[in-house]
Amino acid sequence: MYIDLIIFLVLLILVLIFYKRRKLMGVVFYVAIFDLVLRILTFLRNNIPNKNISNMISRYIPSGVLDMIYKYTQEPLSKIFAWIFIVVMSAFLYFIIKIFIKKKKI
Repeated sequence: MYIDLIIFLVLLILVLIFYKRRKLMGVVFYVAIFDLVLRILTFLRNNIPNKNISNMISRYIPSGVLDMIYKYTQEPLSKIFAWIFIVVMSAFLYFIIKIFIKKKKI
């Protein structure tokens, strides 16, 4: 089932609505937010005592973006996408630090 791709597209639309001014920053924030949502759902899956909800989350929702990459691509292409994901997450870290320094939160 393609529920993970549907979630991916819904979050893409939401992020593009909120971050439409800066294209690169919007894409980076989109990937980071999507990965964070999947990681929160994975945490809930592992820590919810209700087996029905836990089984539903583990069946339909991947544990992260890298899990989706490895699920839908084969070996040489998945390694390239994994490195692209690492670069995007590094850019996310850069943008977050830049925002904090600009607002003098650090």
